[in-house]
Amino acid sequence: MIIISYYNEEEKGKVLEDLTWNVKQIQDDLLKEILTLNSGTEYLQNFLHGSSAKELFKKNLPIVTYKDVKPYIDRVANGESSNIISTLPITNFFNSSGTSGGANKILPSNSKYLDGSAFSTDLLAHVIRKHVKGVERGKGMLFFLTGHDTKTPGGFPIEDGISWYLKSDYFKNRPSTWFYSYTSPDEVMLGSDLKENLYCHLLCGLVQRDEVTRIGSTFASGMVRVIKVLEDSWKELCSNIRSGNLSEWITDSGCRNSVSLVLGGQPRHKLSDEIESICSQKSWKGIMKKLWPQTLCIEAIATGSMAQYVPTLKHYSGDVPLVSTIYASSESMFGINTDPLCQPENTSYTLMPNISYFEFIPTEGGNGDVVDLADVKLGCSYQLLVTNLWGLYRMRIGDIVKVTGFHNKAPKFRVIGRENTLLSIDTDRTTEEYLLKAVNRARLVLESSDLRLVAFTSYADISSSPGHYVIYWEVKTKEEDMKELDEKTFLECCSVMEDTLDEEYMYCRANEFIGPLEIRVVNDGTFDSLMNLSISKGASITQYKYWRQMWLLDSSVLSEHLMCLSHDIWSKKRGRNVCVLSVLSWFLLTIF
Repeated sequence: MIIISYYNEEEKGKVLEDLTWNVKQIQDDLLKEILTLNSGTEYLQNFLHGSSAKELFKKNLPIVTYKDVKPYIDRVANGESSNIISTLPITNFFNSSGTSGGANKILPSNSKYLDGSAFSTDLLAHVIRKHVKGVERGKGMLFFLTGHDTKTPGGFPIEDGISWYLKSDYFKNRPSTWFYSYTSPDEVMLGSDLKENLYCHLLCGLVQRDEVTRIGSTFASGMVRVIKVLEDSWKELCSNIRSGNLSEWITDSGCRNSVSLVLGGQPRHKLSDEIESICSQKSWKGIMKKLWPQTLCIEAIATGSMAQYVPTLKHYSGDVPLVSTIYASSESMFGINTDPLCQPENTSYTLMPNISYFEFIPTEGGNGDVVDLADVKLGCSYQLLVTNLWGLYRMRIGDIVKVTGFHNKAPKFRVIGRENTLLSIDTDRTTEEYLLKAVNRARLVLESSDLRLVAFTSYADISSSPGHYVIYWEVKTKEEDMKELDEKTFLECCSVMEDTLDEEYMYCRANEFIGPLEIRVVNDGTFDSLMNLSISKGASITQYKYWRQMWLLDSSVLSEHLMCLSHDIWSKKRGRNVCVLSVLSWFLLTIF
């Protein structure tokens, strides 16, 4: 992987041109490198017997899911030699945000992943500067955060990709160019407390509000979270700016010392008054541009499950372009948005052929044969496979992508979904199968209280921040006569369901990226009424599935049960401590 951090804009442009004109050759050369380096690994020996031939790779090597290769990955994670899957030493593992099967899903990585991440970031900088005129004249207010890492039994760190990048020499020794000039000190990005970090990010950004030309977070959901912190904290932020001193509750020494230097103990009465005047307005529409008037773009991944946050961000950002920057996962970096000023809903990513070897399974039509990156067809949809230099070979990543065009000869893809995902708020991915498992566990609690579950449906509610899962239940007593609902029973149902959902969901709950799961009990006959309404509008009785018509369901709610667990409780793995039930309403409405 070439390092282009210190290339000038013309040189970076030539790199992008070369990559996108020579897709087939670069991909073939990369596959040859991967197979030659790793032909002696235990995993590849089983299928290729030491060969590095592409033809044998295509013929003999199976297409796999995480479940298929988990035994090999676990052996390395437990301390056996990396040579089981990779000649290059495995240095750490990622917690995959695509987890949906319940068990913690960890994926191997090494310096080659980091090379690809740094390369993509540098190339993205070139593209943004080319399209967003004047962005290089200021600083970025980027809400980078470092999560808590854990260890595998073999002592390898388990962390997310952005945390690894922030801790790396790439970031520590980054060039002093506009793209790496931030309003926040590094200590804020490397802090261990998310609440403190976000507050300090905002404080530093507000003090330097006239220098900010770009605002960003990894995901669109992260930007919505930032706005919520701003809504909750703007008065305190103004107080800190007015006094020139940081709030006492910021206890992380790195954050405290570095942000205090930004404040400098200097009272800024005029600046505080300006910010207070803006935030005191009744409407916060366009608030981002009002607070940071030089802002030229907002950067955040806003495709896939993150698309649901685009309307909210557009409300707060006004006419500032929302740039969906990069396409990546725990399995690989994939590509960048080479048309950053397009509308978020039209975002496609140009895959970089030098990072991983990509293959594609057609989702419809054709004979189902796997095709290479250079052979995909315009308008067709595919399942994406990855082979890389850190131990994954022909791995399904779960994404469905569609070819929308080409940048020279490099295909551009729109992410149109993930296989089997039913609910998603942040980086969680809950499938219908796994939600059913959680409901069935809660069903046992109902049955022990002489209640039975008639029907249910669900949706991801993002009307408030953080969003949360809402589960609609129609229940009956065993005597068929509905009595007053017992709060304790439904509290236990909420608890059991959350305790059943997967590690990624629990991580998001512990860090308040997702709010507490909510059960709403609807009137007797509600789901039958929904079915009758659907059929009356032409739906087939044999193919009917419950509509997610929230206005109909909410108007038929008997009670809403909200389970509230503290951050500390959810920081304890599957802790079963005291929790609080908040009964939001008791009422009976009949509309059918």
